[in-house]
Amino acid sequence: MSKYLYIFVTLIVLTGCQYFEQEDPQNALARVNNAYLFEGDIQKELPKNIAKEDSLLLVNNIITRWATEQLLMDQAKINLPEKQQQKFEQLIANYKKELYTEAYKDIIISKQLDTNLTEAAIESYFEANRNNFKLNQDLVKLRYIHLNENFPEKDKIKERFNRFNQKDREFLENESLKFNSISLNDSIWVSARNIYEEVKPLDIEDKQQFLQKDKFLQLQDSTGVYLVKVKDVLLRNDKAPLEYVKPTIKQILLNRRKLELAKKIEKEITKDALKSEKFEIYN
Repeated sequence: MSKYLYIFVTLIVLTGCQYFEQEDPQNALARVNNAYLFEGDIQKELPKNIAKEDSLLLVNNIITRWATEQLLMDQAKINLPEKQQQKFEQLIANYKKELYTEAYKDIIISKQLDTNLTEAAIESYFEANRNNFKLNQDLVKLRYIHLNENFPEKDKIKERFNRFNQKDREFLENESLKFNSISLNDSIWVSARNIYEEVKPLDIEDKQQFLQKDKFLQLQDSTGVYLVKVKDVLLRNDKAPLEYVKPTIKQILLNRRKLELAKKIEKEITKDALKSEKFEIYN
């Protein structure tokens, strides 16, 4: 290891001082042909509070990786056809231009974009495109309670769970800490796949038994008893309900606004450049 590399690592480990940045080759840690690697180039890659032994190994790995990449790059410039190199340079230039312009447009769009969407706009899009929204999985509306096998007054809980009027719901919610788990919100659509994970005795092979509207199930395993009430069911390839696809519709409408705003920004910046004579078209 060179004396410069040793000093560099020791300073990081012992003092954590900032390094002056110089491009003098005498201060380089490594060289490949006409390219030099300096202390500042690898300082940011070293984690804080790293042990001296680990830092020495890591610095050597960084230097070796840099040298390998540099050597490959130099060989590529020598051996790749000129046409291919020109093509790569054009691709790099185009990518750089795209990165800059898209990043700038994103900044402007984030400041100007109206993210408020009315329910009317969402419903209108849904109605116009209803046939495009088909389910790729089974959905259910249901409630369930997971009880210990020896839970006292199990029948009372079962009765209230099945009847499920307002008083029953309030009672079950008040008793919820006594249950292993509980979910009483049967007004939202959830993936049947998620229910198989929550209600362990259920298996995807029980699909025909489970996926039935107004179906009550009492299941048991080593962890206890599950009471399950399926309120409603939608099967794969059925038309998706609005409440389930609403987040998707919102994203679609926002993306549409972003595209429209991006086009507006492009037109305005070109128009302003023509007006200020920063942009001229010669006939």
